[in-house]
Amino acid sequence: MKRRRVEVNVGELDQLLEGARQAPLSDPDYKKISTALHALVDALAKPRSTEKSSSVLGKKDEPGAQPETGPSTQPDQTSDSKPPGHGRNGADAFESARKVETQHQQLKSGDSCPECPNGKVYVQKEPKALIRIVGQAPIQATVYELERLRCNLCGQVFTAEAPEGVGADKYDETVGSMVAQLKYGSGMPFNRLEKLEQRLGVPLPATTQWEIVEEAADLLKPAFEELIRQGAQGEIFHNDDTSMKILKLERPEGDTRTGVFTSGIVSVRGSDKIALFFTGRQHAGENLADVLRHRASGLSAPIQMCDALSRNEPKLSAGAEALLANCLSHGRRQFVDVAEDFPDECLYVLETLGAVYGADAAAREQKLSWEARLLLHQEKSGPLMEGLHQWMAEQLNGNKTEPNSGLGKAMKYLLRHWHKLTLFLRVPGAPLDNNICERALKMVVLLRKNALFYRTQHGADVGDLFTSLIHTCDLNRVNSFDYLTELQRYAAQLKANPAEWMPWNYRDTLTRPPGG
Repeated sequence: MKRRRVEVNVGELDQLLEGARQAPLSDPDYKKISTALHALVDALAKPRSTEKSSSVLGKKDEPGAQPETGPSTQPDQTSDSKPPGHGRNGADAFESARKVETQHQQLKSGDSCPECPNGKVYVQKEPKALIRIVGQAPIQATVYELERLRCNLCGQVFTAEAPEGVGADKYDETVGSMVAQLKYGSGMPFNRLEKLEQRLGVPLPATTQWEIVEEAADLLKPAFEELIRQGAQGEIFHNDDTSMKILKLERPEGDTRTGVFTSGIVSVRGSDKIALFFTGRQHAGENLADVLRHRASGLSAPIQMCDALSRNEPKLSAGAEALLANCLSHGRRQFVDVAEDFPDECLYVLETLGAVYGADAAAREQKLSWEARLLLHQEKSGPLMEGLHQWMAEQLNGNKTEPNSGLGKAMKYLLRHWHKLTLFLRVPGAPLDNNICERALKMVVLLRKNALFYRTQHGADVGDLFTSLIHTCDLNRVNSFDYLTELQRYAAQLKANPAEWMPWNYRDTLTRPPGG
């Protein structure tokens, strides 16, 4: 909720309070003190960091929640127990750590036990893990001092050869991968990385960083183009956009648009997820339409999930179509925004939608097929959504809710887009919301907050390429640093057959014997 701005004169408030001792407050004086107190409460209130019902309406309003006082009925819990997911990472979490096998210094398998006379010791299946973590600069340098010898007669100089494995290039492929990770994956501007490396004794100017990632992007371009082609064959498309700035953007003659956007598109194709980013003057719907032009003919109509903004809907060519679904989270959020003013009504809506999401979570836990998930939603969620629709219609038509109030506007939003919001009750695989795309755009938002802008459209294209490759790796649980590095090392093979160098299959390609 937006905080009210109030001009407070402390001396004037003191006079009003002093006067209240002698006579009742006048209406203007009462309003002045009341406004100041409410503003103080708003300023001191802890901001809400989540839209969960327990945070919006209080824990006591959650169905099945424990009362605020009284003994807990949950077994085997102590007062200092932590929720799941909080604690130290085990050794298995360090997937990229270097593994060092260490044998026992005194014993080997089959030796007699030092503690008992007749026993023997054998190697256990699982070794004890000992984790040691060290810090290091993001970009490191090694100076090879090659000995030189000079003939005192002819003047010829003989220089030692570089050690085996030291390439001829000053910057290894890993440098481009790391700079791209920091800039486009973590939002660290080039200038900030330059200062960091300078402090650590490894100078890396911002202009050099740009030249490195620009050269790497040229090598990785076939992979990005293949992502677009394969992404176009997806079964579900999520799309949305966020604002961006390009300092030197050349617009077509007669273009009246003033906005610049980064569109995010997440394509779901079976178990693979592909993230695509496009920055420029086009909206998310236009960029999705460009992607779908690569779609093979004969495929069934895909599902498109977005919010209700018309600019997110693609204008497809004749014969092409998509099943449009709208984001249920956007509709829910409007009730969250007015929950403090209409707690009872919003509680009903949030609990109903919470039960729908609960059914969807159950489908994921049981790993149901799309058809089985549809049947589950029709059985569990269908009656809930029908009851919600009827209740909202009665509230508005029966004059129980003011249509122009915040609650009334939230209800009208759901009713107006009801058919698209409930596609998950009619079509197998239709998602409930667009959250996966909104999470993807957080990468772009982080970059915008830190680096502020792209200088040119070419710079934006390089950024789109790296954010697309990095986040696609994230979605498929692939180490993006290793992926970018290997693609640069095998740039010729990537260019010849990019389909074999996708995040989900490049490891198989690396282990395949030559000519296999």
